[in-house]
Amino acid sequence: MVTGAGGAGRSTVAAATACAAAAQGHRTLLLSAEPARHLAALLGAAPDAPVPPTDTSAAGAPEPVAAVPGLWLQRIDSGAEFRSRAVALQERGKTVLDLLGAVPLDEDELTELPGAQTFALLRALLLAHGEDAGSADGTPDREGREGGDGAGRDSDGGAGWDIVVADMPPSPQGINLLALPAQLRRYLRRLVPAERQAARALRPVLAQLAGAPMPAQWLYESATRWSQELAAVQRVVESPATVVRLVTEPGPFAAEALRTAGAGLRLHGLALESVVANRLLPAGSADSWLAALAGQQQTALADLREKCEAEGVPLCELPHLGRDPRGPEDLGALAAAARTAVPPGREGGPGLHPPAGAESGPGTDVAYGWLEDRLAGDGRLVWQLPLPGADRDELELVRRGDELTVGVGPYRRVLPLPSALRRCRVSGAGLKGGVLGVRFTPDPELWPEQAGSRPAGRAD
Repeated sequence: MVTGAGGAGRSTVAAATACAAAAQGHRTLLLSAEPARHLAALLGAAPDAPVPPTDTSAAGAPEPVAAVPGLWLQRIDSGAEFRSRAVALQERGKTVLDLLGAVPLDEDELTELPGAQTFALLRALLLAHGEDAGSADGTPDREGREGGDGAGRDSDGGAGWDIVVADMPPSPQGINLLALPAQLRRYLRRLVPAERQAARALRPVLAQLAGAPMPAQWLYESATRWSQELAAVQRVVESPATVVRLVTEPGPFAAEALRTAGAGLRLHGLALESVVANRLLPAGSADSWLAALAGQQQTALADLREKCEAEGVPLCELPHLGRDPRGPEDLGALAAAARTAVPPGREGGPGLHPPAGAESGPGTDVAYGWLEDRLAGDGRLVWQLPLPGADRDELELVRRGDELTVGVGPYRRVLPLPSALRRCRVSGAGLKGGVLGVRFTPDPELWPEQAGSRPAGRAD
């Protein structure tokens, strides 16, 4: 997943990444929503070459890039995706529309709405990974396979992709997009609770009283189908094989943007693979104007290096070619000239990892971070949430029922409370060393046992 600041060259870095992977013998797919002419020029088509007609199917189809063996391109047409899905939604909701006396919209009169590109990209990620809605809950898909095997098999059951490179929207939209499947599933659980289907036996009676068929079954079936698709996308995003590459152009606010984006990624549990400093000007130019710009870049680059070294995140530096990259030769030159300025290290140092004995990970109900039991000492339980790069002034913390909402700048995540903390009151919080510690004190009315006799973080 390639994202970063707007205008920093995300599409170029994504294309260079895909070309380098294909050159190494990997079967590579590049996903992008950029205009067709832009992609054609970037990947080496002649400037006057005709642009192939857009695939009007919902998912589109990968096309081989002639100039780069082993590379396929799939342009995401969010307009076609929106029209196809809107028509299908009308068909499923025909009963309700007929009750309202509505006249369905034809496909050719539908106009793409803002936000449609987000869902088109998520669906493209799902299909590129070899899953579909039928495999989301382990039921056989159209090829008779049970569940997604995670191997990226295509719709024909053949060999899939070794690497998928996704040209994402700029941050923070790109990062929030990756967190969207989990958020939408939560909304569905709240707005259309599955347990309400237990009242289905009353629907015929209600329909007779109302004199019209009840749309409840259609609603629950649609919600189930959407939840299954979202769960499949969520598995792709949260897979250990999925990483994020942040692109930035060194400038006065580059380090600040990296800090906020890094905190948002960590909040959502996404892995930051590397940071790419793009379009670096040559140092030592005799031209005073160019030398001044290069000096500003080097000052910002020093801040980026310091930031990446502190958090153990690799920093890759890409030179400015003196022109807009065009074609595999330029993209290959970028990949060949890439320099690793900061090597990989342990992310964030020891302070961002759970100490021995803390409740964390599989086998517990701690969704993120770790839980420390201090009942025997100061009578508290402390939920430690790693947020490297977070600033105290941009933090938001709200408890609502059995959930805790954590916000860092433009990023928010709703976390379910571990079972032991549901019987506690929030007594304070503090940010230290990139870790937000939320302190909980047992509620005497809900926790009558002697403090210290209860193991922290274990499910009831």
